[in-house]
Amino acid sequence: MRRRALAAAFPYTIPIFAGFWFLGLAYGIYMNVSGFSFVYPMLMSLTIFGGSLEFVAVTMLLGAYAPLQTFIMTLMIQARHLFYGISMLERYKGTGWKKPYLIFGMCDESFSINYSAEIPPGVDRGWFMFFVTLLNHFYWFSGATIGGIVGSLLSFDTEGLDFVMTAMFVVIFLEQWLKEKRHETALIGVAASAACLYLFGADSFMIPTMLCILCLLTVFRRPLERKGGLE
Repeated sequence: MRRRALAAAFPYTIPIFAGFWFLGLAYGIYMNVSGFSFVYPMLMSLTIFGGSLEFVAVTMLLGAYAPLQTFIMTLMIQARHLFYGISMLERYKGTGWKKPYLIFGMCDESFSINYSAEIPPGVDRGWFMFFVTLLNHFYWFSGATIGGIVGSLLSFDTEGLDFVMTAMFVVIFLEQWLKEKRHETALIGVAASAACLYLFGADSFMIPTMLCILCLLTVFRRPLERKGGLE
């Protein structure tokens, strides 16, 4: 059962492996250049497992002690996971002891795969989602750790590396677009994102976008379900 689930989950995570290793190495190197030993990116990638937050945490560690500011910043950066969690309530039911780890390891990429992937017949849903989460976690952890170890030996400009994750999400969106026959939900997401980006700016549009999408899908859920536009 577990081997079959691992074999089914691994191909979905191959694009994540490329992105996570690339950014994980850059993160580890960045930590090293900032004066931290490899132990810091190793432990932070293992226990925090939030790429954007971990990059920001470097500045927090180098700055003055400000717990309230750190809490607010962390909440703002990771608040989108609240909406991911709402979407996964039904899917995580019945997963037993794996559920706490699935909740902890629900990064953007694991959410995208576990929410949209078509699990092959005969593969246990809980184990499939567990291995997707575990593999993605391992990719980030290993990349960050290796980057921290070899960071002292390498030196290059890491500007623009974060675009790898943007490109990966564009590919995931296009795959979903091509797979679905109707595109009402995708268009709602694009329109809400564009409107919130215009209204709130690039630094503050994520949470309003999530709220807007949640409200719109709630309001139009029944019409979309009748038309087959909501999976």
